[in-house]
Amino acid sequence: MEGKVKEQKRHQQKHSGPKAERKKLKKQGGTTDEDERKRNPKAFAVQSAVRMAKTFHRAQDIKTKKHHIPLVDRTPLEPPPVVIVVVGPPKVGKTTLIRCLIKNFTRQKLGDICGPVTIVSGKRRRLTFMECNNDINTMIDLAKVADLVLMLIDASFGFEMETFEFLNICQVHGFPRIMGVLTHLDSFKNNKTLRKTKKNLKHRFWTEVYQGAKLFYLSGMVYGEYQTQEVKNLGRFISVMKFRPLVWQTSHPYALVDRMEDLTDPESIRTDPKCDRTVSLYGYLRGTYLKNKCQVHIPGVGDFQVADVNFLPDPCSLPDAQKKRALNEKERLLYAPMAGVGGVVYDRDAVYIDLPANHVNQQQEEVRPTTELVQSLIDTHATLDAKMAASKVSLFSGSATLDPTGIDEQSREEESLQEKHVWDPNTQRNRRKVVFAEEEEDDVSSTTDDEYGDSEQEEDEDKDNLSEFLKEARAKSEKSAKNVTYTPPVKRQKLEKRKEEGEEMLAFADSEDDLEMSEEEESKEEGEAARARDSGHCSEEDEEESDDEESENESVEEEDDADDTVKKQTESEEEEEQGALQWKDGLQQKASEAFLRQQEAAPNLRKLIYGSVVEASDSEDEDKELGGLFRVSRPHNSTKFQANALDCSRFNPDTFHDWDLEEMLNSIRDCFVTGKWEEGQDAATLLKEDEELYGDFEDLETGEIHKGPTEQQDPAEQNDEDDEKEEAEESQMKVDDDEDQKNKRLEKKRRLKERFDAEYDDGDATYFDDLKEEMQKQAELNRTEFEDVDDETRVQYEGFRPGMYIRVEISSLPCEFVTNFDPHYPIILGGLASAEGNVGYLQMRLKKHRWHGRILKTRDPLILSLGWRRFQTIPLYHIEDHNGRHRLLKYTPQHMHCGASIWGPVTPQGTGFLAVQSLAGTKANFRIAATGVVLDLDKSVTVMKKLKLIGYPYKIFKNTCFVKGMFNTLLEVAKFEGASVRTVSGVRGQIKKALSTPLGAYRATFEDRLLMSDIVFLRSWYPVSVPQLYNPVTSLLLPVGQKDNWEGMRTLGQLKHDLGIRNNPNTDSLYKPLVRGQRRFNPLHIPKELQKALPFKSKPKQQQPKGKIPRDLQRPSVIREPHERKVAALLHALSTVHNHKRKKAHMVQHAKHKEFLQQKEKQEEAKLKRQKEARKKLYRVMGQMDQKKQRSSLKGSSQEN
Repeated sequence: MEGKVKEQKRHQQKHSGPKAERKKLKKQGGTTDEDERKRNPKAFAVQSAVRMAKTFHRAQDIKTKKHHIPLVDRTPLEPPPVVIVVVGPPKVGKTTLIRCLIKNFTRQKLGDICGPVTIVSGKRRRLTFMECNNDINTMIDLAKVADLVLMLIDASFGFEMETFEFLNICQVHGFPRIMGVLTHLDSFKNNKTLRKTKKNLKHRFWTEVYQGAKLFYLSGMVYGEYQTQEVKNLGRFISVMKFRPLVWQTSHPYALVDRMEDLTDPESIRTDPKCDRTVSLYGYLRGTYLKNKCQVHIPGVGDFQVADVNFLPDPCSLPDAQKKRALNEKERLLYAPMAGVGGVVYDRDAVYIDLPANHVNQQQEEVRPTTELVQSLIDTHATLDAKMAASKVSLFSGSATLDPTGIDEQSREEESLQEKHVWDPNTQRNRRKVVFAEEEEDDVSSTTDDEYGDSEQEEDEDKDNLSEFLKEARAKSEKSAKNVTYTPPVKRQKLEKRKEEGEEMLAFADSEDDLEMSEEEESKEEGEAARARDSGHCSEEDEEESDDEESENESVEEEDDADDTVKKQTESEEEEEQGALQWKDGLQQKASEAFLRQQEAAPNLRKLIYGSVVEASDSEDEDKELGGLFRVSRPHNSTKFQANALDCSRFNPDTFHDWDLEEMLNSIRDCFVTGKWEEGQDAATLLKEDEELYGDFEDLETGEIHKGPTEQQDPAEQNDEDDEKEEAEESQMKVDDDEDQKNKRLEKKRRLKERFDAEYDDGDATYFDDLKEEMQKQAELNRTEFEDVDDETRVQYEGFRPGMYIRVEISSLPCEFVTNFDPHYPIILGGLASAEGNVGYLQMRLKKHRWHGRILKTRDPLILSLGWRRFQTIPLYHIEDHNGRHRLLKYTPQHMHCGASIWGPVTPQGTGFLAVQSLAGTKANFRIAATGVVLDLDKSVTVMKKLKLIGYPYKIFKNTCFVKGMFNTLLEVAKFEGASVRTVSGVRGQIKKALSTPLGAYRATFEDRLLMSDIVFLRSWYPVSVPQLYNPVTSLLLPVGQKDNWEGMRTLGQLKHDLGIRNNPNTDSLYKPLVRGQRRFNPLHIPKELQKALPFKSKPKQQQPKGKIPRDLQRPSVIREPHERKVAALLHALSTVHNHKRKKAHMVQHAKHKEFLQQKEKQEEAKLKRQKEARKKLYRVMGQMDQKKQRSSLKGSSQEN
């Protein structure tokens, strides 16, 4: 029994019966609340109507709180990338997080994070990451364009001041979505401390942002990167996050610049290194539509007029909108020009090609024309300068070649950028500093005349050495060209042959215009052979169009390569045999071409009006390639933009047709009336149908009646046929009428049902739903208005729409913007409205920030961030009194709003702003001094300052007084006649009239007599003018490394501190020891008559003062003996005991008396109660007796009667 264990019987589940049925229903979800309500309705009945109403109201309140004011969705079908700003104090892990997120989305590692980095995160979303450093300027600029903020917090240290500063900046400029990220969590060794820290940081973060704000935890690092799963979760949140449009962003166009190119003429830079630059800025357009030639503001630089705007193909397009390209998938997912990411990086003087090794091996295996340039660069044996010196260039086909010696000296003097490595001890890395040629030229220009002469001689020597070097390099390159054998593809030979034929055709051109046109037509046919002669500039738009055509044509050409090699040999033999008779070939074709040239020689109206004519080719060939990699941009050949289209005044006949052939005649036979037409278009058939349709008709002008063809038949036959037709038609009409009636009834019922449903079934719809539906319709209308129009036409009507990748050209930019360019600082193009470019008076409501240490003083310069701009101005603080007067304040209130008047750029009302006292360096205190909002845009508010004029009385006549020292002339007194004055003691008065002497004195009357020690003052109000200072912050123009040290106008206190000036205080304002003399009051004098009327108590008593008691009458002091002292002490003790006993007995007696009174009171109450009862009984008996008497008297009277 011990060895065997008895198995328990297994539970057998029931497969039938009510219990099994219930389980099946539960699994299928059959048991719902409705079934329970039906089964037990009393359990779900309303127990309390008040509680039910409260629950309902609370649910409605929660639902309404979630509602936002619906805005029209203006996001385009392809929205611009979402701007994600990574913010945090130094050394908190911002760069590492961006690098990990980029690796998560694109599987690529990015070394240095410079400027915006755009990636594709999904099918319908792109992300642009931007790192925000500790500079307050960068924080302000990026807060205005951010869609999402990743706020990094060092959990081991806690919140730092930069975090709260950025949060307050975001609150002012429109609050974007904010997500917190905790780092350095691996520094906690104790889990309890870690949990407590997480909780504290989370609740503090919720206080600043909103309750329930998302806070991510990055627990630790593995090999210098955050954990993959945590980064992936963060990336998922970012990919699906929704963003609410901000008012300022949706009402202004703006772009975060991700690429900058200097387009200034090198010659003008050489002659004047400090000249203004022409710069093109690239970036995705966001916000609203941007118009060409509008005004923009670049924060940190200033306001500028846009010279030109173009839209370019999307460099980081979405996957669903992407065509098949030759680029690798990895290269397509990441776009960061400032960080040097991508296959080709353009510099000012060079093009750098970054080609991976596997890509090169793959291209070497598959020999294609597109890799010839890359292959030649890899296998080169001579430098590029040597090859360029040995090469010869011909500007036109058939023209003489140009040697390097014939090139102008100015082109050789243009110098390129140089790179200088500088060790940065702060970041412990090499920084690449850009050294421009202008700096060296400045050093050279500062030398003396003698040194300048020496430099000329050295230049001549350098030129001789250069020419010798070029000759040697040319000889070497020729030798190397002979040694290297390279067989070009067969397609090149075929294209060269076309080129030769085209040159023969050009010999017959009649004019230079025709020559130019024929060259362009030939260049379209030549393909790759002509690409080597092009400039090498290519727009990505043309490149996309040409790639599709190339991919189709390449396969066909490669298949025909083998056939072409065989055909070429036979053709060469035939050409030798024909030889002299070749001029007879194609005479008919030559004649037609001669006719065409003769016709084209006629005056061209389009050329006379527009200047130049370029005819669009019928077939759009692919763009010309340079070296198999770069493509040339020809805007007039674009399929989207054909400004110089075909001239409609000319007729270009098609190729010759032989009209003697029967096939050609038959092809156009049906175009004539005698031809065979379709049944619905034949003339005879149509006439016959008209006769049958209309029959008899009367000509209203002549009165003639025309009969139809049916009346010419026999009348009997005609009547029979008519009867049969009428019967058939009646039966057919009845059937048709029934069907029509039925359809009408069904349609009417359907409409009535729809109306009923719309009125009664839409019970849940509210005003908010209607508003949302209206906004949805408006957004759909906006989207479909220009949906079928191409981009070139849409841009002319509505401007450049958000989501486009645009190129903005701006002229007259300061040269420091280019020379001191730093990609780590963001460049923002902020579009301005029509009135926002003006400067004027602004009225604001301002409040000092509660965390700022000091109050703000009027007329101290303040740096404001308002709209796109950051500028310095001088505000005047004021407050509105009860009578509407705006009184000037010397300082801002401590915990209250006040008004502020400034001179600055006109900005729409309701725009928030923040104020900073200084931008230079990092301060230990909170840097944001004040926040506020714009109220008004005019000079309607007059700020008044209180002015107290002081005078002194010099003659007093009862209530009239002569005052001097307040005014200086009679005119000033006359201006203030009738004004109210006061004394320091509070006596009020009024100015009456000016006195002749002394000057400025006047006569005034007061409520009471003044004293000569009184001071009279007049309170007046003086209007104050707002100082007109508008100083834009030009932080981006500062040298690299000093962009966060911009200093503007200094305050008076800073100036005195810097110059070492000490305040000499006014002696009257200093505190002095207060010496008050003893006041002696006069004795009170009461008249005798009044003394008689006073009562005795109030009469003054004429008492003689007591004199001194004589010494002999004074009682001498008694000195007791020791025995007497003991007796006195004993008597004192006995009296104390006696008094205590007496007091105690008195208290006992008092308590007894109190108790006695209470008993007596109870007895009195009982006695009164008894008396009350006795009176009631007595009154009852007396009432009964009265009733008996009345009854007896009534009986007696009735008997008498």
